[in-house]
Amino acid sequence: MKNGKLKREDYADPNPVRIARFFLGKFLCVQAPDGYAEGMITETEAYGGVRDAASHAFGNRRTARTEIMFAPGGVAYVYFCYGMHRLFNIVTGPVDSPEAVLVRAVRITEGRELVQKRRHGVKEKDWSSGPGRVCAALGIGMDHNRHDLLGETIWIEDRGVKIPPRQIKRTPRIGVDYAGSWALKPWRFVWKPKP
Repeated sequence: MKNGKLKREDYADPNPVRIARFFLGKFLCVQAPDGYAEGMITETEAYGGVRDAASHAFGNRRTARTEIMFAPGGVAYVYFCYGMHRLFNIVTGPVDSPEAVLVRAVRITEGRELVQKRRHGVKEKDWSSGPGRVCAALGIGMDHNRHDLLGETIWIEDRGVKIPPRQIKRTPRIGVDYAGSWALKPWRFVWKPKP
């Protein structure tokens, strides 16, 4: 794959764990009404579709909210958490196989002044260090739900960043205790790049 905007086939990997690791070091780019900002992805979580008790699509649950997860990989799944935070997920895998990757953190690489306005009063280290903060910093709203990630509004780029495996920490996912043994799976990936 050449550097640049990811193509449809880049999202097609049916293994959610492998592709969650793949997105580390990629750049999440958002052209919002108030301007452009981007961040390098530094933390992700994998969600394994119908068999994963932590997934919104567990048990083949198809609702108005989750239907987008059954689309071919390469679209955005944005939802409200606790009625106040927006969370951004990358739908992955083939059609009717509802895998997704939650973007939990990015490091802002462009649009810093805009992000500073959006995150007024928040320390820079906390601008986008959590899934709700990612959306607040990059201007991702509910209107981005179902957007094609191959478009011009929200997309992901590969700029050739290579991550040494020893710099990646793998842990269980956060906030999915309800999922029983699935909550223990080490499907969260964290990379702390040196500035």
